[in-house]
Amino acid sequence: MRTQRIIIPMVSAIVGGLIAIAVSNYFFKVRSETIQPQKSEKVYYTRELQSDSNTTDFTIAAEKSVDAVVHVMTAYSDNSLYSSGNPLFDYFFGLRNNPNPEPILGSGSGVILTRDGFIVTNNHVIDNAQEIKVILNDKRTYDAKLVGRDPNTDIALLKIDANDLPFIAFGNSDDLKVGQWVLAIGNPFNLTSTVTAGIISAKARNIQIIQDSYAIESFIQTDAAVNPGNSGGALVNLKGELVGINTAIASRTGSYSGYSFAIPSSIAKKIVTDLIEFGEVQRAILGVKTKELDSETAEKYKIKEIKGVLVDGVYKGSAAEQAGLSKGDVILEINGAQVNSPSQLQEQISKYRPDQQIDIIVNRSNNKKHFSATLRNMKGGLGTYKIDESLNLLGADFNEISDRIKHDLGINYGVQITGLRDGKLRQGGIREGYIITKINRTPIKTVDDINRIIGISSGGVLIEGVYPNGVVAYYAIGID
Repeated sequence: MRTQRIIIPMVSAIVGGLIAIAVSNYFFKVRSETIQPQKSEKVYYTRELQSDSNTTDFTIAAEKSVDAVVHVMTAYSDNSLYSSGNPLFDYFFGLRNNPNPEPILGSGSGVILTRDGFIVTNNHVIDNAQEIKVILNDKRTYDAKLVGRDPNTDIALLKIDANDLPFIAFGNSDDLKVGQWVLAIGNPFNLTSTVTAGIISAKARNIQIIQDSYAIESFIQTDAAVNPGNSGGALVNLKGELVGINTAIASRTGSYSGYSFAIPSSIAKKIVTDLIEFGEVQRAILGVKTKELDSETAEKYKIKEIKGVLVDGVYKGSAAEQAGLSKGDVILEINGAQVNSPSQLQEQISKYRPDQQIDIIVNRSNNKKHFSATLRNMKGGLGTYKIDESLNLLGADFNEISDRIKHDLGINYGVQITGLRDGKLRQGGIREGYIITKINRTPIKTVDDINRIIGISSGGVLIEGVYPNGVVAYYAIGID
């Protein structure tokens, strides 16, 4: 009986299963398939696996560069004048000299550009220095002469009396790509020949550290460690080419915190070439007021594509006006180079000299138009500006002061006015005998310094100085 109870349910289950299969095949017509494995496809990455070097080995670039980066040492004197506490006494007899001036020391870095000793550094490294020394990587020390400077880009050029020096050749900063490896070489905290590595984080950064109406800021941003003392040092690619001059860090502490900035070699090379050839920078001016193009501005001007730099105004008599540019135009390209920010536009224009012609592509009312502009100098004219015209403009004769006058007045440099004619100085109220010590905060040590500063200035200048009786005086004069 027990065996029978087991067999009956088992037979029922088997019969039921067969019936279910038959019904399923009838209604759903199940057909068998052979599943073939899917053929694997090659995966291609969007990045191109090429760089300046087959590996991230930095040794070649470091070896090619480190000997050409120098330590720049500067010395200043604290010759500040002090009040007696009696304004009437100060007015008639002048401020008192510091009886015990102490030297102030500074340091930075520089890059040797030629075998015969031309060295580029930052203007802020040597600004107001009375003595500049250069220490090579092999410990040799030289006195350096200031060839020229450009506060608008924070570039200065030095010269030492030496030959057969190691040097770094300029590379093309325009070719740099975000994410590309670079090395920063300099002397942070007086630690000579320090090499750090990082990548290009961004290009054409404007961080507003140069306080000048003609300032050009289009910095390369990198995460290579840069600290105080690195200023003026080299930023090189993996070929060992100079692609930037290290200039600034973004930090709340004064030390590296992840962001550093370098002047592109495309700007530095032009400045250095001008200083060697002319003794001053030949700055080209397009003559437009620009504005960053964003969605709000694009909507206001009914611009469909948010690309380029908006022309927010055109200066009268400028190269831009002569070319036919108008407010509301969007500059897209300068000589084939795309520009998408005012900084990029500044950088492109800075490559050229006055009287050079450039091709401009603009978006006007959502249509591309081509213009040709002949760039002008800072005085609004064509061609290079001759610095020897400056003395005629000022209407004065000058002499460099003697050591005795320096001692008596407690100053280290200055140029004295020995004769006045009709000119800007007399019109500004300056009297004969006045000793000019600074123009636009730049020390005046020679007559050539006056020529150079006046030659590159426009609008007006601030003159600082002292009369032989010790009375300190300041004058603002127009020079246009």
